[in-house]
Amino acid sequence: MAELIIHPDKITDPAAAMKLCPFGAIVDEAGQLTITAACRMCRLCVRKGPAGAFELREDASPAAGADIGSWHGIAVYVEHEGGKIHPVTLELLGKARELARKSPQPVYALFIGAGSRQAATALLEYGPDEVFVYDHPELTHFRIEPYAAAGADFITRVRPAIILVGGTTVGRSLAPRLAARFRTGLTADCTALDIQPDGGLAQIRPAFGGNIMAHIMTPKRRPQFATVRYKIFPLSEPEARPSGKVTVLPVKPEFLSSAITVLEVKPKPAVNGIEEAEVIVAAGRGLKKAEDLAMIRELAALLHGEVASTRSLIEAGWVDPRRQIGLSGRTVKPRLLIACGISGAIQFVAGMKGSETVIAINSDPEAPIFRTAHYALVGDLYQIVPELINRIKADGAAAFISSGAGVP
Repeated sequence: MAELIIHPDKITDPAAAMKLCPFGAIVDEAGQLTITAACRMCRLCVRKGPAGAFELREDASPAAGADIGSWHGIAVYVEHEGGKIHPVTLELLGKARELARKSPQPVYALFIGAGSRQAATALLEYGPDEVFVYDHPELTHFRIEPYAAAGADFITRVRPAIILVGGTTVGRSLAPRLAARFRTGLTADCTALDIQPDGGLAQIRPAFGGNIMAHIMTPKRRPQFATVRYKIFPLSEPEARPSGKVTVLPVKPEFLSSAITVLEVKPKPAVNGIEEAEVIVAAGRGLKKAEDLAMIRELAALLHGEVASTRSLIEAGWVDPRRQIGLSGRTVKPRLLIACGISGAIQFVAGMKGSETVIAINSDPEAPIFRTAHYALVGDLYQIVPELINRIKADGAAAFISSGAGVP
């Protein structure tokens, strides 16, 4: 882990030294300069400060440098609830197999829970070479301390070079804790993954508000962690004759120590979400007022679909936040998506790029959404949407969808 060291004997002007940091991380505490948690490790103080005043010091932990060669394999954390495996796990297993073909190495699955042995056997159909199981009654419900302890034990034993975790509530809690234990990097909400011949994982995600696609590498640390949202990758296809095996690892008593006690679990009421919808009609900033959502809802109802929106309408309070598509919302892969008045910012596109057919309606012929859409309707959505509604009422929803989405 890198850290900045201040050598006060090299600093003659403390006030000038404090101004070196654009984040205000260099402060004067009781007459002594210190580095606060606001530090971004930009190293500007090292480059621009007095010679020798600031030093970037990196440790030589066991996970770094020459030890990288001893890490091998791609592991997928198995997300589950009540014995039911979350589909994001199957998507990640498919991606892991794809990466393993580019840089030959085994694919592992890590299954932590109670009664997980039988489910682990069923998981072999999706291609892992080995499923490692931590099975104990006290692992029935997710608690961060026991799950992190079991995960750390797995990493220490198996030493996988790459670990993929679903970008779920559980995954976003577990992955950072494990990455911190091994003092390694973690890239959250990746939209693409690739692998180098040497096993280095290219973790790709939008950055700086979606203005660039960042390619993030972890060249000096292992394992390499990445979280990926549900619906980003295609679902893994089961194998007719799986050849993997299940290995049950011991759950040591010290693993189960936790400050959390689960008193009761109350499942949320089931709601119709946009993640599983076959048809979605999404509205954007082109909508003039909240009342105009009525025609969007009518179009969605005629197509037996769901209504969604961009972030702008969520912030305006017009649409339920659970219906937002994009990096800060949900990821969807419908059979048909109709984008009404949406410009096509990268944050939105990242959440719907897996859609089978996209119809975009926008009055701006240069709108970025048209680079993603299969069908581009340039014009006023207040004229086009009512016309689509009339056509569907006349011809039926099935005809509209099956005949190239009904677009001439």
